[in-house]
Amino acid sequence: MEHHPGEQHQHAEPLPRGPVDPDVDLRIDGRDRRAHDPAILTAIAVGGALGASARYLIGLAWPTPSGGFPVNTLLINIAGCGLIGILMVVVTDVLTQQRFLRPFLGTGVLGGFTTFSTYAVDIQKLISGGYAGTALLYLAATIVGALLAVWTTVTATRALVTWRSR
Repeated sequence: MEHHPGEQHQHAEPLPRGPVDPDVDLRIDGRDRRAHDPAILTAIAVGGALGASARYLIGLAWPTPSGGFPVNTLLINIAGCGLIGILMVVVTDVLTQQRFLRPFLGTGVLGGFTTFSTYAVDIQKLISGGYAGTALLYLAATIVGALLAVWTTVTATRALVTWRSR
């Protein structure tokens, strides 16, 4: 089928109307959005402070030596992604009416705990320090580990929720 500029695109079936993410209302026009809810912003801020503090304390307890493999950041990001996988199943399938759960735990605690910006800086430092092999291993291990953690925890949590609802 050829598309011509200015021509309306016709779909055989209508696109789904409901959002996948329960916190996103796609029916709201950007011009009509109200100011952000201070209670939600407070939950995110408190959660973020807790998550970032936990990450900081882990970094103090297990510092990465110069040129060394950043194991603590790798494990923080993999664990955080796994916990996000569990949380997303819980907020979409189990506790769907909990207004503060996702902003506090997901955006706040786990958003503050995980640190993909430190991951990028770690890779840059390893490359600049002449440790390109370590940087490449770290780059791959983080991507594969994070994706596997999310997939595994979403799959396992969804199976558990389905099994418990029988």
